[in-house]
Amino acid sequence: MRTVHFVPSPDPSRPAPGTSTPPGATDRPPLTLRFSLLGPVRAWHTGRELPLGPPQQRALLTLLLLHRGRSVGVDALVDGVWGEAPPAGAVPVVRTYVSRLRKLLEPERIPGAPFRVLVSAGRGYTLRTDTVVSDLDEFEDAVAEARSHRESGELATAARLSRAALAAWQGTPLAGVPGPYAQAARDRLTEQRLSALEFCLRAELDLGRHESVVPELITLRDACPLREGVGELLMIALARCGRKAEALEAYARTRRTLVRELGVEPGPALRAAHAFLLADDPVLTPPPVRRTPPAPAPGPPAAGRPAHGVRPSQLPADSPLFTGRLPELAQADALLSGDEGPAAPVIGVIDGMAGAGKTTLAVHWAHRVADRFPDGSLYVNLRGYDQDGAVMDPSAAIESCLTALGVAPSTVPEGLDAQAALYRSALAGRRVLIVLDNARDTEQVRPLLPGTPGCLVVVTSRNRLTGLVAGHGARPLTLGLPSADEAHAMLVRRVGHARVAAEPEAADDIVERCARLPLALAIVASRAARHPGFRLADIAAELRADHGSLDAFAGGDAQTDARAVFSWSYRALAPLAAVLFRRLALHPGPDITSPAAAALLGVDNRRARGLLVELTGTSLIAERSPGRFVFHDLLRAYAAELADAEDTGEGRRAALRRLHDHYLHTAHHASLALGPFRETIALPPALADSAPLFFRGRRQATAWLRAERHVLRTVIESAAAGGFEDHAWRTAFSLELYLDRLGYWHDLMEINRTALACAVVLGDRNGRAHAHRALGFSHTRFGQRDEARRHMERALLLFGETEDALGAARTHRQLAFLANNEGDHTLALLHYRDAHTLYLRCGHRSGEAGVLNEVGWTYILLGEAGRALEHCEKAVALQQEIGDPSGEAAAQDSVGHAHHHLGRHDASLGPYRRALQLYREIGDRYLEADTLRHIGDAHRAAGRPAAAREAWSAALALLEEADHPEAEALRRTLERQDDPS
Repeated sequence: MRTVHFVPSPDPSRPAPGTSTPPGATDRPPLTLRFSLLGPVRAWHTGRELPLGPPQQRALLTLLLLHRGRSVGVDALVDGVWGEAPPAGAVPVVRTYVSRLRKLLEPERIPGAPFRVLVSAGRGYTLRTDTVVSDLDEFEDAVAEARSHRESGELATAARLSRAALAAWQGTPLAGVPGPYAQAARDRLTEQRLSALEFCLRAELDLGRHESVVPELITLRDACPLREGVGELLMIALARCGRKAEALEAYARTRRTLVRELGVEPGPALRAAHAFLLADDPVLTPPPVRRTPPAPAPGPPAAGRPAHGVRPSQLPADSPLFTGRLPELAQADALLSGDEGPAAPVIGVIDGMAGAGKTTLAVHWAHRVADRFPDGSLYVNLRGYDQDGAVMDPSAAIESCLTALGVAPSTVPEGLDAQAALYRSALAGRRVLIVLDNARDTEQVRPLLPGTPGCLVVVTSRNRLTGLVAGHGARPLTLGLPSADEAHAMLVRRVGHARVAAEPEAADDIVERCARLPLALAIVASRAARHPGFRLADIAAELRADHGSLDAFAGGDAQTDARAVFSWSYRALAPLAAVLFRRLALHPGPDITSPAAAALLGVDNRRARGLLVELTGTSLIAERSPGRFVFHDLLRAYAAELADAEDTGEGRRAALRRLHDHYLHTAHHASLALGPFRETIALPPALADSAPLFFRGRRQATAWLRAERHVLRTVIESAAAGGFEDHAWRTAFSLELYLDRLGYWHDLMEINRTALACAVVLGDRNGRAHAHRALGFSHTRFGQRDEARRHMERALLLFGETEDALGAARTHRQLAFLANNEGDHTLALLHYRDAHTLYLRCGHRSGEAGVLNEVGWTYILLGEAGRALEHCEKAVALQQEIGDPSGEAAAQDSVGHAHHHLGRHDASLGPYRRALQLYREIGDRYLEADTLRHIGDAHRAAGRPAAAREAWSAALALLEEADHPEAEALRRTLERQDDPS
């Protein structure tokens, strides 16, 4: 961090007397150029303001400034300035703008001398940071210094520096600058300012300045009603001013806004502050001014940031057989300088032909340097070269990374740009090692790049990815074939030194026949190692007889040239193992389990497992984790060729039917285990040998769904594309409950878009109705209310046409949920009335009980806790009569909430404890933890801190066991109770 003495400048266009730069300059060395970005974009050269030209030229300059010395390719400049509709001849226009800016920024340059400010870098340009300074740099430095002072307990200094930094803002950042890049940057900078303002207000609140910050917090709350941090600070400030009633109203107002606009309840920090307020907790009294910083307020980190302590460790296991590649490892080591890891984001790209060992090298080197990245490691297989075209979408990759970093799936926004922004925020200030394997192109990788220093990104690809090199400063490492000595060492490592020494010429022949390709060597060596009685000379002779020397691997595509080696291993398989190898190519991936393989082959699971072990032993497939098998993409392509050549179309179709039957019926059984009393749909009978799985309880079903989530998405897409549309929409229906409860709303949206398209193709009105209903509810989760209403109203019409009363009832409940989110509780009650009528007509008592509970919750939203209690107690009685422990637990928890809202904290404990017992019996550990937190809240409100701590500690143990992001908020609550000062 740079130390800056920040002096705000209300008008940087006017230099101070006797100086060559405007006020606001810091104690940096004298600089030639100064820029203002925290308002209209402006520039000065030795105190004279420069005319920056037309808007697009200013946009180009702004883009280069914000890249802070990193090279920006011409294509990226065109995209950033004009977006998806650039004018004809955009590239020459960019070069014209660059030429004009060079003349403007370096007026003293001697003709013929090299440029010093805006320099060329490959097929792009760089604005050298040592020649410029901006008010944004100074703002960020001042905020960083303020945070450092706060961590040291120097609250007054932290508050003063923050105020001075905020004074530099002159309105909307980058005002008047067009283009998509500027708009995204404007949003990010606005968020930076708000974050800094919240930090400043918290520091001033900690200094005891609660009276003075209340007006500013009210103004900020009115301007940004969805910022929970502002609501929390306002509650605390009002409480410390003795204005408890206003503090409670501030909480109620924030909560109503969150429910209406986003359909979510307040987060843990805001709820904790509310609980402290209800309990008159001393934490809300004004603190003494002191140098030691107060304990942090309970709650999670800033929005979009991972919970503290969430440290992903996703690197695949290092290969115990890795050998050689010393020059490449040295080149990789050169990416990092010093003993403390990189000081700026570093990107390395390992490219090379298929089968050259790119992934093996990347994983091995990542393990060597992992200790330099204390915040963990991420690994994503982007599947850029899957034979079936199942390339991972950047959005899915980002969601996977965010989940690993501790971000709740339900908080991930819609749209790639918003997701990438949240991903960059989650990585900001962290040092994480990120391996992006099998990338197809630059566009697939770009959204996954961090935006701040500290991280290392390692990308592997068959392509050169010159866009990453030119546009993002990535450093390329082209992986060729190993040397003859290294290839020989690879063979020795796998079959043993004594065996190679006994037949050195045969070993050399094997290396030559495999053209030193690591993948081919691994396959051949695996065969030799499994048959120690085979002579190496015989193995070399078999290779030679296949007249497939693999010489073409030295410079071409490996996809066809590896056939000789692959076919040699394939023909050594037992007949049924060979059939399974071909069948596996029909599976859409990304990996497969033995039960799914059994369905493809039409055998029992035990037989399939033995065959998979045989394929693993020959290196034709790999067991990525226990029970989950993957293809190398070359081998998958080879297996697909064999399936086309050796199997009939009818045979392949039958195998796919068994596979889709397996996933559909297994997903259906899992859904029944999660919600045995929930409305369901009829399924077509499964083929006898599709072997769907059954589950003994919710825990087992949830484990299967969690493990198969990504597979199930690709299975639905494959079914839709392969003529199994009926399976596709019904499988999507079966996954709805799990995906919604766990917050995988993006998955839910995508699979139901596919389901709707399939139902349309089939002319299945009931399938269309269910897909519209699920899509509508997904849009509700994202706050897209108009789209949600459109889909659900369409679903109601279709359910009316098909006379599906249960489908219509479920739709009315979801429309009621939407109405509650919008604050229209009267409309919600009307929808619940219609749903209740339909359930009564069908005799569906579980649905009737669920509606009673939801009506009770609606009355809580209306502030009528007494009527809420009446309905929730009826729901409990009906759930007990039905015998649904999950439904009863939910209703008991609602009864507890109603008592709590009535101020009857002791009365809430009985229903809470019954809910807790039921959740333990059915194995729902997250809801068990949630109820324990409610019990702790009740004890705290009743003045029993020891009992509250006991309940919260039990909840924390469950959350930590599940690595749940809410664990950190609860941990802080406990720490605050231990240290109420």
